[in-house]
Amino acid sequence: MIYGNAALKDTGSQQSDAPILFRRPRSEDGHSVWELISATAALDDNSSYCNLLQCSHFASTCAVAERDGAIVGWLSGYVPPDREDTLFVWQVCVGSQARGQGVASRLIGAVLARPSSSRIRYVECTITQQNTASWRLFGSVARTLRTQLSKAEYFRKDIHFKGTHDSELAVTIGPFRREQVAALKA
Repeated sequence: MIYGNAALKDTGSQQSDAPILFRRPRSEDGHSVWELISATAALDDNSSYCNLLQCSHFASTCAVAERDGAIVGWLSGYVPPDREDTLFVWQVCVGSQARGQGVASRLIGAVLARPSSSRIRYVECTITQQNTASWRLFGSVARTLRTQLSKAEYFRKDIHFKGTHDSELAVTIGPFRREQVAALKA
């Protein structure tokens, strides 16, 4: 899992005082999501087709943050097969114009608060040891949900990535109670 909270490749964005709307993505958001991810240097690029599928087939477990009609935040996730109590967060991205406003944790809260997520009691992701932004985000989510955060080796640099990517640790947050989710949306 990569949390994009690093400098954008294009730094021309300015912060606005307009409210941020959190919602399910629509298929027509796919290209804007792809552009946001592509503009964030710390994130692995997906194909625009992948983001289009996430915004359509996986819309119930993904979210966008929108300000003044522009996508300023993105969360992609899914419920792993045979584990309907778990939301796996694949990618979180927040544009520079929306940073420092709790958008990333609110994106997670937006997905967890949906009626379709009523069975979810765990949040999982993978994080490299060096990704301090992701560790801060998911540590904060665990504290807000008043639950445990555990980690274990998962994808190894030498075995799974043939030395081309740092090892990824599996992170599990939970279990948590449904009523605790509201704190993430505040």
